Amino acid sequence: MNFSNEVKTALLFIFGIGLFLIGFSYLKSNDVFISDRFFYGIYDNTEGLVNGTPVTINGYTVGSVEYSVLIQPSAKILVAFRVENDFPFSKNSIAQIYESGLIGGKGLAIIPAFDNAPLAEDRDTLQTSIAPGLTDLVNEKLSPLQEKIESMIVHADSVLIAFTKVLDLERQEALRQSIDQFSETTVALTSLVKTLDSSLNASDGTLNKTFASFERTSANAAAITDSLQKAPLGATIRSLQQTSQDLALITSKINAGQGSIGKLIHTDSLINTLNQTNNQAQLLLEDLRLNPKRYVHFSLFGKKNKPYQESKKPE
Repeated sequence: MNFSNEVKTALLFIFGIGLFLIGFSYLKSNDVFISDRFFYGIYDNTEGLVNGTPVTINGYTVGSVEYSVLIQPSAKILVAFRVENDFPFSKNSIAQIYESGLIGGKGLAIIPAFDNAPLAEDRDTLQTSIAPGLTDLVNEKLSPLQEKIESMIVHADSVLIAFTKVLDLERQEALRQSIDQFSETTVALTSLVKTLDSSLNASDGTLNKTFASFERTSANAAAITDSLQKAPLGATIRSLQQTSQDLALITSKINAGQGSIGKLIHTDSLINTLNQTNNQAQLLLEDLRLNPKRYVHFSLFGKKNKPYQESKKPE
């Protein structure tokens, strides 16, 4: 069967149009050979959501956004999107717009509900929500912080004003002098540290000599300790112990009245004898004073001595 050139041209044109439609649908992520369901969602703001944006369920792409329409006079936006028939979900599922990246791109995700409610059908309008983006979260966290910072600035300003009122010119000058003195003290401390450092580092410094003397003293003390450890301390202690025992024995004998010292301490015979001797010596001296001729005489012709007679003491 032969076709005319006009028929061939018409068939080729029709085939080209069909191929164009298939390619266009493919570029829009639409499968021409699969029948999809269309759903709608109404939003207050769809900034960043464009036609062809993928529609996902749990992160898996199941369709795409078809178009958006501004509803008058409410100024709400109607978004139409398609979903493949292989993914059933409840009518209570939510079509949520979320921020898909840091550069402000938007995505559409279906949060499926499995609550035994009737399944969503073609041309149904689903519940909608808008997930807060990174900017919203940052603003939400920064707003209280900004208020606190502003409050702190206000309080700091009040404190500075009060501080300025309290410090008059005289006190400000005193404060300045205190700061100058603190600076001078810091300089003096720095100089002292340098002096100490130089004294420590110098081989002939006073501190090094002191440390050397202390080292020699420690060595001498160690030598003395070693000598004491080597000395016969045991024999010395035993000798001291024997001496203590002997002294205790002598003391006990004296307390018992044994020996000359004990008799001297515990008996009065020696004291009485000494007292009697003392009395006789006093009588002899008294008689010698009263009768010196009785004991000392001198005569050219000689004279017999008179016998001694004890003088009577006056009553």
